[in-house]
Amino acid sequence: MTFFAQILNFLILVALLRALCYKPVARMIKAREDKIAESLAKADADAAEAEKLKAEYQAKLAEAREKAQAIVDKAEKVAAQTREDKIQDTKREVEQMKDAARAEIQRAEERAQDQLKEQVVALSLLAAGKLVEKKMDAASDEAEVRDFIDKLDKDKIGDLPC
Repeated sequence: MTFFAQILNFLILVALLRALCYKPVARMIKAREDKIAESLAKADADAAEAEKLKAEYQAKLAEAREKAQAIVDKAEKVAAQTREDKIQDTKREVEQMKDAARAEIQRAEERAQDQLKEQVVALSLLAAGKLVEKKMDAASDEAEVRDFIDKLDKDKIGDLPC
């Protein structure tokens, strides 16, 4: 009977231990497992979110690089166009300066021709005056004029046409 009492005591002890210790410990272990599983799931979700954000940032960075390169390309194109425009403007200015110089040279040549003509007329008048002073006859006058004209080039005075 003591044997049955010991078995009964053992069963009561097991029931008490199970009710008082095992169930709370099992609940505590289950809660701990749930908390760990929840933490792992949250860590996985956070890692996935971080990976997603990383991908978004990389995409934005690539887009920013493309925009920056487009801006640089546009600036280079504008600079090249501006440089070409400046070169063309400079060429036009040089041509205008050349044209102005040619025109000035032409005017100077015309003034020189006019002065030379005036000098020829003055010399002719001087020669005519000398002829008149000598009071020569028509034959000697004609010879004197021919002599004067022969000294001049037939159709030119210097490089200028008469």
